[in-house]
Amino acid sequence: MTQRRGEHGSRKTDDEDDVLEWVDLVMATVAAEVRRRRRALGWSAQDLADRCEEIGHPIPRNVIANMESGRRSNLPLVEVMVLAEALNTPPICLVYPVGYVDDVQRLPLQDPTSPLDALRWFTGEETDLGADDDMLRYFRAHHAAQERLRSARRDEEYARYHAKTAPNADRKAEALRSQARAAEAADEAESRLRKVRAFIRQEGVTPPFLWPDIEAAIESPETDSDTIEENDL
Repeated sequence: MTQRRGEHGSRKTDDEDDVLEWVDLVMATVAAEVRRRRRALGWSAQDLADRCEEIGHPIPRNVIANMESGRRSNLPLVEVMVLAEALNTPPICLVYPVGYVDDVQRLPLQDPTSPLDALRWFTGEETDLGADDDMLRYFRAHHAAQERLRSARRDEEYARYHAKTAPNADRKAEALRSQARAAEAADEAESRLRKVRAFIRQEGVTPPFLWPDIEAAIESPETDSDTIEENDL
């Protein structure tokens, strides 16, 4: 949004107006996306209200109707969360409906940007916007390493089975090579997961819970944390 100066040279009032316009814009975007998703499901406002009550946080039909028509002056975060669950979508997709609007305004006094860029900023995925949250990056690296380790183990088991049941020597050799590659990938993922956990501990934070099928291998003596560099993550 372009900043404006009043005829007397004052920016304060104009900036305050911009903030109010931005608040209204965010609420209107959420309301429009709630209405669009509700209609796509073939629900009435009462159906949506009933679903919210089932979730455990009632939002009456008239409140939903007032929100969708723009007659409501506020929109609590908890209601965005419940409405999103009721409509089977992440809450952030109500605020930044990727694919359903051309652009959004992340904050007041800023130019519009794409909904996807705004969403990535909100979720901490966009590192080029000045966001600085190392622990979020570490925890994401931890999750990714667990996924890679689980996937590699599955590939190894799959290849092992095919090696045992191969109909001829060539097929068996091919399966054994696949098994070896998967085993190497699993070792690398396991090493990375240990490094991530050690780095998190270095920061004085408790690492996330390990998945049950991974915990036994990872909770053995870990890599010496003194050898870990942040760039490894």
